[in-house]
Amino acid sequence: MPDPRPRLGFLGVGWIGRHRMQAVQRAGAAHIAAIADIDPEVAHAAAATVGCADVCPDLEELLSRDLDGVVIATPTALHARHVSAVVGHGIPAFCQKPLGRTASECRELVELARSADVRLGVDMSYRYLAAVRAALTALRAGTIGEPHVAELVFHNAYGPDREWARDAALAGGGALVDLGCHLVDLARLFFGTVAADRVHADLFASGARLGPDPSRVEDLALAQVTLTDGRVLRIACSWWLPAGTDALIEASFIGHGRALTIRNVGGSFYDFEALLVEGRRYRRICEPPDDWGGRALVEWASRLSCDRSFDAEVEQQVDVARVIDQIYGRAA
Repeated sequence: MPDPRPRLGFLGVGWIGRHRMQAVQRAGAAHIAAIADIDPEVAHAAAATVGCADVCPDLEELLSRDLDGVVIATPTALHARHVSAVVGHGIPAFCQKPLGRTASECRELVELARSADVRLGVDMSYRYLAAVRAALTALRAGTIGEPHVAELVFHNAYGPDREWARDAALAGGGALVDLGCHLVDLARLFFGTVAADRVHADLFASGARLGPDPSRVEDLALAQVTLTDGRVLRIACSWWLPAGTDALIEASFIGHGRALTIRNVGGSFYDFEALLVEGRRYRRICEPPDDWGGRALVEWASRLSCDRSFDAEVEQQVDVARVIDQIYGRAA
């Protein structure tokens, strides 16, 4: 009997690409068919961890294989080129976040996938946390009513170690596009829509204030976004913040007298809990452990095995990118 699992190619197998590849293999959700990376040593080392014999020198060679999908974990500046090439071959693609550097770039890629009628996914991994799923279940059960404010925080005591990530033209921005895209994506998940009406933003690089559409990447971004429906997002994210711990990550959705909070535990990047908060009291509705890191790809691969056609869910990433553009003060 033929293997029903999709045959996936992996483009870019640094830390994040290798982690996602190993996760999808552990879950038994896909067959690792071929691997390509700009560094041959990295490619061969990653292939050895999953028992893949087919290592390709580049994307062109990778696309010559019989693949059901390609997982892209390359620098942000290359996402548009790589997604376009994969989708242009009629092959579904799963891309690391952010899909594009701007809303316009995201929109073009979504429209390409729609025209080719192939599935396009983005690794918005935090929406797959068990804590997020528990909080969403509580929200839909009416535990806090309709949330009217979201307070969203992602402070990282570390920063990028790749030069391209500190180049605004290549990365599309700094801490906001890197970390804040997860925050805005969570807001969209809980609010249903995130169309901005008014934005007040403060961006800083090494303590210096940046103007609109900055040519430098920011290491600290603060924003208050009033949505067209009157609800409000308060966003704070940073690299290298002296926070006394590895990371501070929290998303609180505030209703009348109650709130739902998802937050990291003990400064961890991996352990999260969900709380139902009322006044000075709270009830924990989800707690670690939770092996969530590769869950977005596992779900995408599982869906791919049944249906490789375009999925309109990816349009949400254009909405997320549009809010980020507005915080940066970039023209639509």
